[in-house]
Amino acid sequence: MAIDPDRLLAAEIPAVEQQYDWCQCVLYALGIGAGLDPEDGLDLPFVDETRLKVAPTFACVLADPGFWMRDLPLGLDWLRTVHGEQSMRVHRPLAGRASVRGVTRIVDVADKGRDKGALIYAERELIDLADGAPLATLSQTVFCRGDGGFGGKPSARPPPPVPARAPDASVHARTSPQSALIYRLSADLNPLHIDPAVARRAGFPRPILHGMASFGAVGQALVKACCGGEPAAVRGMGGRFSAPVFPGETVRVDIWRAGPGRAAFQARVAARDVVVMDNGTFDYEA
Repeated sequence: MAIDPDRLLAAEIPAVEQQYDWCQCVLYALGIGAGLDPEDGLDLPFVDETRLKVAPTFACVLADPGFWMRDLPLGLDWLRTVHGEQSMRVHRPLAGRASVRGVTRIVDVADKGRDKGALIYAERELIDLADGAPLATLSQTVFCRGDGGFGGKPSARPPPPVPARAPDASVHARTSPQSALIYRLSADLNPLHIDPAVARRAGFPRPILHGMASFGAVGQALVKACCGGEPAAVRGMGGRFSAPVFPGETVRVDIWRAGPGRAAFQARVAARDVVVMDNGTFDYEA
């Protein structure tokens, strides 16, 4: 059955409220690879509650509505949905303890054509319940492989290009064999990331790392490379998922300076010569 874009745009995704403290901040940081080098002075404040800094990408797992594509009666072939892109705009740095509210809505639907799928664009506004101040805007693009050809407009959101020159810098984001096991305690209990049998049925040789864990690991590398480890300097980040990372792999992040406070990036597992995140942008206070 073809999807109804008007129905999607009118969908009411339940708001979510959540309390967190330093423990959740540190657990998330461990899940994205912080602290793998116990002598990395830029990493340690993200895992030490006595001088805590909160990873900006932690916002991506706060007050999350869960798998709304499956849980709401939207007529989607949810078994064939893929998280295609993710971005965030930071309005205020996260504190080490807060109560937050997330309100998610579908903002656009694009038709790639029959047998080509559809794109659903969703946004989540994260606010601090203490004062109502906005903390972050989190944007997600969902690729619905089985839902194209409904007669809607095509996508008008071309991704930012990767510069056709050598990168200005390259840094590395390490993961550990336990990264998926740790990250799932912060978000996403999908057995694809822990059960070898499920991973094999999905066509993978072993469990894969969560895409959003890869997003966080790359973000942490960019915070250190572009902001000297200061999360308060981060203004935004976005990218397109192009291939999974396996726990234990090291991701090389190539960075191109694009002017004051802006960089483009591409993330690659060099050992397999596979791009895992493409068309990336990173904005920060220069």
